[in-house]
Amino acid sequence: MSAITAADVKKLRDATGAGMMDAKKALTEADGDFDAAVEILRVTGQAKMAKRSDREASNGLVASAGKSVIQLGAETDFVAKNAEFMTLADDIAKAVDAAGAHGVEAASAVVLPSGKTAAEAIGELSAKIGEKLELAAAASYDGEVSVYLHKRSADLPPQVGVMVEYVGGDESFVRGIAMQIAAMSPSYVTREDVPEDVLANERRIAELTAREEGKPEQIIPRIVEGRLGGFFKEVCLVEQASVSDDKLTVGQLLKNNGVEVKRFIRFSAGA
Repeated sequence: MSAITAADVKKLRDATGAGMMDAKKALTEADGDFDAAVEILRVTGQAKMAKRSDREASNGLVASAGKSVIQLGAETDFVAKNAEFMTLADDIAKAVDAAGAHGVEAASAVVLPSGKTAAEAIGELSAKIGEKLELAAAASYDGEVSVYLHKRSADLPPQVGVMVEYVGGDESFVRGIAMQIAAMSPSYVTREDVPEDVLANERRIAELTAREEGKPEQIIPRIVEGRLGGFFKEVCLVEQASVSDDKLTVGQLLKNNGVEVKRFIRFSAGA
């Protein structure tokens, strides 16, 4: 059996919100396998699952230019509001947009006005500040887009960035959809976009949970489908209740306004 350390328990507690003894018990049952322990906590209803994007985000900021958004990571919010750090983020966003670079690897290679690549400039500032910095995420679209940057605190730069690519309607309406994404953190546009392995895992967990709760075998399939419906309402943009009109889903709101969302990104820095 793998040795369970205090650090292992803390990591699981931070990820799930479970109590110390519950986390230790789950890790012991899973023989130290972190992912298996998370699943055990989910099945038994002891996990308080937070949005993964928020749990795993480093500190730092988001910045945008044109049809591009980047996330520049730092260890502390003190560095996030450092003038050099914010200037570097703006320079990288502009260079990413000019190059149409999509993804961290491509964005890291763009050349800044200084003649350095983004990766080189980040490394130099990291050495100067004495804190780990990294280009955490980058996206560049080529269709019509609406970008929304959200500040969690007035004294910090934006830490949530959303970019929506769409057809039809107008940018001001789609900005409201971007605000919905910032607030409600969907992962997909429609249920058809959910990967089959993700869906299969949710179905399996829903079935295991129903059995853990002692539900009669004959009604478990119906319970599973109901819980999958709830899952879709949480993770799929078009199935979420609209924050601007809770009588409508986002899908209905989009249809009423002649808009189709093609894709979106949501980057989040800080807690």
